[in-house]
Amino acid sequence: MHPKPLIVAATQAEIMPSIPFFEEHRIPYIVTGVGMLATTYALTKALARSPSSLVLNVGIAGSFSHNIAIGSVVEIIHDTLSELGAESSEGFIPIEELGFGSSSWSSLPIDSVQTDLPRVQAITVNKVHGSLTSIAHLQKRLPEIHVESMEGAAAFYVCHEENMPCIQVRSISNYVEARDKSAWDIPLAIRNLNHWLNNFLTSNSALFLR
Repeated sequence: MHPKPLIVAATQAEIMPSIPFFEEHRIPYIVTGVGMLATTYALTKALARSPSSLVLNVGIAGSFSHNIAIGSVVEIIHDTLSELGAESSEGFIPIEELGFGSSSWSSLPIDSVQTDLPRVQAITVNKVHGSLTSIAHLQKRLPEIHVESMEGAAAFYVCHEENMPCIQVRSISNYVEARDKSAWDIPLAIRNLNHWLNNFLTSNSALFLR
């Protein structure tokens, strides 16, 4: 039997509407826990335990751009550990400039599998941004970034190390701005994410539902 793709999410809530579908069609999935450390451990353990043909990392995220509406679903094609490096009096020094490795990874898609979603770049953080000052500093340093999560780059990293095809899809629950949870819409983001996920799995039934 050929290995199936693996669905990866940080929390059960993010994929709860789709879990009955996963179980009906025996689609493997894991809930890693929040954050890059939990994701790295859980995903590495899952891949060591059982081979997969593709990792599909899904979840909600914040958007730096108001051109992306809350509830929009996007594909992350490049993700950066924006905090990995050092700080000097002149500002942040990425780990690449220190000569100690990489802080960015790209998706490793399968040519035959298309998400048909807008493609954006993201950062992965331990501390989500909620201060206008820190947001301004980040956007000056990384103006190409649209989205932030707490797990995405970790999933990309594991997949690159394992030479495993991987796709990351995020649904926007809030804008990255001065923290105001009353302006967030997590239920909408989760509904739209799972609506896309159901359609995506069905459209790629030869890969996911065999």
